[in-house]
Amino acid sequence: MLKGVLTVGGWTMASRVLGFARDMLIAARLGAGPMADAFFVALKLPNLFRRLFGEGAFNAAFVPAFAGTLAVQGPRVAQQLAERMAALMTLWLSLLVVLGILAMPQLMTVLAPGFTDDPAKFALAVELTRITFPYLLLICLTALVSGVLNGLDRFAAAAAAPIFFNLLSMASLIMLAPFVATPAHALAWGVTASGAVQLGLVLWACARAGMALHFLRLPSLAPEVRQVLRRMIPGIIGAGVTQLNLAVDVIIASFLPAGAVSYLYYADRVGQLPLGVIGAAVGTAMLPLLSRQVRAGETLSAHRTMNRAMEMSLLLCLPAAAGQAAAAWPIVQVLFVRGAFGPAEASATAAALAAYAVGLPAYVLVKVYAPGFFARGDTATPVKVGLAAVALNLALNLLLTRYLSHVGVALATALSAWFNAGMLGWLLNRRGQMILDRRLRHAVPRLLLAAALMAVVILTLERMLFPVAGLLRFLALAVLVGAGGAVYFATAQLLGAIRLQELRGMLRRRRKLPATAGSA
Repeated sequence: MLKGVLTVGGWTMASRVLGFARDMLIAARLGAGPMADAFFVALKLPNLFRRLFGEGAFNAAFVPAFAGTLAVQGPRVAQQLAERMAALMTLWLSLLVVLGILAMPQLMTVLAPGFTDDPAKFALAVELTRITFPYLLLICLTALVSGVLNGLDRFAAAAAAPIFFNLLSMASLIMLAPFVATPAHALAWGVTASGAVQLGLVLWACARAGMALHFLRLPSLAPEVRQVLRRMIPGIIGAGVTQLNLAVDVIIASFLPAGAVSYLYYADRVGQLPLGVIGAAVGTAMLPLLSRQVRAGETLSAHRTMNRAMEMSLLLCLPAAAGQAAAAWPIVQVLFVRGAFGPAEASATAAALAAYAVGLPAYVLVKVYAPGFFARGDTATPVKVGLAAVALNLALNLLLTRYLSHVGVALATALSAWFNAGMLGWLLNRRGQMILDRRLRHAVPRLLLAAALMAVVILTLERMLFPVAGLLRFLALAVLVGAGGAVYFATAQLLGAIRLQELRGMLRRRRKLPATAGSA
């Protein structure tokens, strides 16, 4: 699992670094006004469907089925399952894309009802979303092929594919903008083009892994396909509850003053870095392993996998949360303050980032807990918890935005994430599917103490290092992050929460293992 986590996490980190470069460029060209709001809504809709129908619900249902079929019946039967699912997904997602493009004005009144008060912004959002909507089909097929690669324990290509989303977005904004109506139009076309490139990459990697997939076949509702679909339907809500919460955020934010959608977008982008690098990496690497252990009846190994996944996740996400909350203003200032994005926008974004950071450990724990249900074929339980979390998020949004404006939106999302994680963990423990071992119980309070000390050090250094101007901001932020990280890991080592010597040993063993996971 560590090997898979490092592979996925490394490529995801590279993608997120490029993503920050892309967002810095977008902030400089579009700022945080009506044009930026319209583009981010246009990006939100296909991304929401992608994470619900593609990465979220589909992976939750498909990866355990594919991994189990591969282990029991062999690669040929597993390939047939993948191709049947691909044919079915191509058909119904194509219909969804066509219907979505035709009914986009009606969809926009649901996703961003506050835009109807500004006809120009509403029309721009509709036009941009029609350009980006085909990305939904391309990226969901990419998620399917990525699920096949993950089931084969080949994580690299699927984790590297999002790099092309960032590269093509930046290229289109620089090169295509002079030839289209607005820079936002150039970005929209870059999004759709990146979907085709990402699909081509994972198909090539799958062929190299010895499982070349063919989509051009008649859809078939074979028994194994129906089983995946039955598990996928409740998983649309259960695995995608975070995305549903973010959709609620956009709806509420569309009623707030201009710029609120953009502030939340930029803050969420920073907050998503550790979620992608830690949470998604652990969840992606953990699901096929846990599915095989559950299928083989290896109960003790499954418990150990859950405990080490939680330990690994908390080890990395606790300092990330403390660092984002304590250093929100320097982070936003360094990343985004330039061009059309000024100090006022930075202050508003930093406040949202600090609120999102409150929920970061919960977001990551949800990624760890969810495979505990999915590996056992249970996608219904997360649905019930997810529905309650969405309802709580909506209620908190309506309450907190009265007093905190857009910051209330971010805080509501964080609090509902803690409810989601707490309920999932409690249910796993109650069923005996997750028993916290002595090592984890020893480590967690010490990691919390180390993260708290790190936050104090960051706040103290921040007053000394900021404000600075120009390129010195980058150096000051690097010093801040480096010092905070050094304090955290040194304190955790002294308290016995981590054992750096043991980690070095695991990494040495990883280098000696056959390089199967990262070879695709």
